[in-house]
Amino acid sequence: MKKGITVIIAVTFVLVLAACSISSNLDLLNRVTPTATLAPLIVPTPVSSAVLQGEDLSNIDLLLTNIYERSNPGVVAIVTSTSEGESSGSGFVYDKEGHIITNYHVVEGAKTVEVDFPSGRKVDGTVIGTDLDSDIAVIEVDVDPSQLVPLPLGDSDALKVGQMVVAIGNPFRLNSTMTFGIVSAKGRVQDSIRTAADQTAYASGDLIQIDAAINPGNSGGPLLNMNGEVVGVNRSIRISGTSLEGESINSGIGFAVSINIVKRVVPYLIQYGTFQYPYLGISSSSDDMTLAMWRAVAENQTTGAYITSVTPGGPADQAGLRAGTKPTSIQGLYSGGDIIIGVDGHPVNLYGDLISYIFKYKSPGDEIILTIIRNGEQKEVPLTLGGR
Repeated sequence: MKKGITVIIAVTFVLVLAACSISSNLDLLNRVTPTATLAPLIVPTPVSSAVLQGEDLSNIDLLLTNIYERSNPGVVAIVTSTSEGESSGSGFVYDKEGHIITNYHVVEGAKTVEVDFPSGRKVDGTVIGTDLDSDIAVIEVDVDPSQLVPLPLGDSDALKVGQMVVAIGNPFRLNSTMTFGIVSAKGRVQDSIRTAADQTAYASGDLIQIDAAINPGNSGGPLLNMNGEVVGVNRSIRISGTSLEGESINSGIGFAVSINIVKRVVPYLIQYGTFQYPYLGISSSSDDMTLAMWRAVAENQTTGAYITSVTPGGPADQAGLRAGTKPTSIQGLYSGGDIIIGVDGHPVNLYGDLISYIFKYKSPGDEIILTIIRNGEQKEVPLTLGGR
């Protein structure tokens, strides 16, 4: 059984009402809560970026070769044994202290963790921190620092759609495989592995959509820009079916956790074993709403995060935000809900804009100012974020 890369069968956003619901199925296996080991806060060792610059497209073959030769020594294959058998994924070296970054679902349920380096060295690994919301885990290995090649971390906020990226990993246990593509979109949202008390999934935000080929086994491996900097951690694909062997078939749509989320989360995972995300207490299906649906709930408004439900007693409820309650001509869709169009002065055109902002810049207990439209009138609402 391969845990490699998470698989998305349907669209990520859903209408929370059952009559209009479209489900998303993540192939995530054997969940486990590992024992966290406290470690000192680590700042990654700076590593200079690639000599060649991304603008030098006349030498694209040399550029790609340069990226691979510099980066591959820092990319690892991860082999785990679980109650259901053996599986594999990818990861990369974070620092000289022996910390390896991968996806949580790669090590979920693992009884043993093996880390294989491109040099042929194989060592045991210990999971010291996990974050189900970003699907990130940190593994610690006991390796001489001289044998570790940390990869430089880039700035995912600086990425632009159309920018070229490469993925290096362990698809189908083909170690040190490199693939090439572009950034297809930014700010995507998927369901988190973590669920609320009512079993609904939290949101996992600020994902990068790519068309570089990633397949089962690529999970946890680095997504790199043309300067050889890690800008994401490959997480999942949307599939178009399965092969005769039952493997997921890549449709050309993949997703990576943005490195700016990773840079915020990983130091906490190393020091405390966990990370707490800010919590709003709302559901929104606006990213998948058609024009007809927007017309059913609002006048002259087709952008923003339309609130379809508010968790009783949650931060949004305490702030007075409202969900739709009036039946419309569209089954399961209710009008009268607030539409969030801004947060702290930043525009919210999609629900993903809101989630990305609070994930990257806010913590539980912080106050944010939401700009909303209610009954056709614009107003500002202060909200104190909770914790998941």
